[in-house]
Amino acid sequence: MTHMNDEHILRNAGIRITAVRLMIWKQIRHSLTGVFSLSDLEEAMPTVDRSTLFRTLTLLSEGHLLHTVDDGSGSQKYCLCHHDDTRQCKGHVHLSCRICHRTYCLTDTTIPPVPLPQGFQVEETEYIVKGICARCAAKG
Repeated sequence: MTHMNDEHILRNAGIRITAVRLMIWKQIRHSLTGVFSLSDLEEAMPTVDRSTLFRTLTLLSEGHLLHTVDDGSGSQKYCLCHHDDTRQCKGHVHLSCRICHRTYCLTDTTIPPVPLPQGFQVEETEYIVKGICARCAAKG
């Protein structure tokens, strides 16, 4: 996804481009790192109302540009999708720190395949590791 410009990415995902959607997408793609919440996006974009941000996050998720992360906090989180040539988001592991309560994308750690009984089909896989992040571990 890094070689395409922002407008092309949105068009390729079937998302109609508006100035606000493009501005929100650019903020997410270029300024927010890892896992983020609606509140994080609100803080980064205080001039855009909450409902517009939420609707755009939903649209970007439906377009497979973002995926949701359920880290057990009760707050919906989002993460950029990392696509292969099939436009399927490559699943990666997330770590939820029990000390600072941040959730981190471990993009170099893919979700291992899970063997399922015959007839079962995987539609979505989430993999959350709960523990302590490097920053909190270094603090001792």
